[in-house]
Amino acid sequence: MAATLTSTGYAGAGNGSSGPVNATQMWRGTSVQVCGMFPFTTAAGTPLFGAPLGRHLHTGGIVCFDPIAWFEAKLISNPSVFVLGLNGRGKSTMIGHMMTCLAGFGVLPVVLGDLKPDYVDLITALGGQVNVIGPGRGALNPLDNREAVDAAKRLRAAIPFQPSAAKLAEQIEADSLARRASLVSSLVAIGRRGDTTDQEDAMIEQALRLLDETFTGTPVLADLLQVVASGPPSLREVVLDDGDDNIYRQRTLELRGSLGALVSGGKLSTLFAGQTAAPMRRDVPVVFDISSIPDSRAEMTAAALMCCWTIGFGIVNIAHALADADLEPERHYLLVLDEMWRALRAGHGMADRIDSVSRLNRTMGVGQVMISHTMADLLALPVQADIMKARGLVERAGAVLLGPLPRGEMSLLTDSVPLSDAEQEELVSWAGQAAWGRREQANVVPGMGQFMLKVGGRPGIPIRVQVSEFERSLHDTNARWHEGSRIGKVNDASATTTVPDERPVDWTDPYRSDDASVRALERADGNER
Repeated sequence: MAATLTSTGYAGAGNGSSGPVNATQMWRGTSVQVCGMFPFTTAAGTPLFGAPLGRHLHTGGIVCFDPIAWFEAKLISNPSVFVLGLNGRGKSTMIGHMMTCLAGFGVLPVVLGDLKPDYVDLITALGGQVNVIGPGRGALNPLDNREAVDAAKRLRAAIPFQPSAAKLAEQIEADSLARRASLVSSLVAIGRRGDTTDQEDAMIEQALRLLDETFTGTPVLADLLQVVASGPPSLREVVLDDGDDNIYRQRTLELRGSLGALVSGGKLSTLFAGQTAAPMRRDVPVVFDISSIPDSRAEMTAAALMCCWTIGFGIVNIAHALADADLEPERHYLLVLDEMWRALRAGHGMADRIDSVSRLNRTMGVGQVMISHTMADLLALPVQADIMKARGLVERAGAVLLGPLPRGEMSLLTDSVPLSDAEQEELVSWAGQAAWGRREQANVVPGMGQFMLKVGGRPGIPIRVQVSEFERSLHDTNARWHEGSRIGKVNDASATTTVPDERPVDWTDPYRSDDASVRALERADGNER
């Protein structure tokens, strides 16, 4: 007998019928009487300031965030965010989405070192500047001060109309000198895998000052080496050689050797010995593409990142000085510092240098995005002092965006970012592995595009990032795998290929080979086919 369908389900025992649901009783009380329920049982929505990233994983509400908008709304103390998460789970896509939204808001995104590359197509689509850096592709001159010199000239020409321009010109020149000196010291430290001495740092700065005063044009590292080798009086005062040439040569021997390795023959000379092809522009989005540097050249990668960061922060400083003098419009920038751990591992003292090069005053209109994989990467340093400084980079960030992370990461992370047990479990659950399935299900990766926004001790905001298909196409890191492999032939007239026989190759036969040595072994064994 068929069960009778009613408005509340099929009637009868075990058929799922439900009786009427009574309306919930309402009670009213003061905050003292019902303090456990006060003020609300349902949380309010997240602030709608900044780039729309996606939806709240639990409530479905829209979540908006970017470090500049939240700083302007006084939701975070400084305009910076540190991003941590396993690779291949959507970090670059999320950052690219934030950059796209900010570009629409009038903020210029600048990627100071793209290693994969993840952002070249996006910057190109935004009409920006792509600077390709790598062996045989493009050089970076750490002594390039053309933009600072031109800006100082413009400011001094504006002194009759803008009295503060004189001070701004002096500030630009002093900042340029300090940044270039710090960069050269960093390159020397990376090349020798050991820190520079205070005396060497002072010599580098003094030699740069002499070049700025006497050199015509844009100097390169070879010119700096020549100044140090010539032993001018100002450098002798730093060395304290008492007028003895032998003492001067002995005390500058190690520095001259390190600079010489940067000029020619050293592992970094192919990248930093020449002139920069195109100065970084201030009025468009910019990316430094360093993806052509091999992964095996860790020192070169770290040096390139340091150089890109120094150049980027210097150009931003020049832009704001010109804006303060009403010579250019005010521009806000979002600076993306990727793969922080690579530069930190370049040698002792790099944490100090990264910290100094990335410290910008909050009034400069600059947002920072710092990216790494895990806290373990940041803290895998041999010196405890460097570990503390690396941890400080995360602790001082205005906000932290956490992607999928392994369970072993939690003990390291909670020392710097307060996380509840539930938040830790959620981050770990995102890092799981997908079940075995069909090919069309292979793109479903657990935790893909899911991030937790943490601001101080506030509860984390879990987000599922949503991007358009066009944005997704700009962040396809598997583009090489979309087309099937083909064997083909080498169309090179100069190549000579010995064809042992004319038999066609049967690629379905696992024992068939075109290699003469393999067939010789087959004949020797009596197994030739």
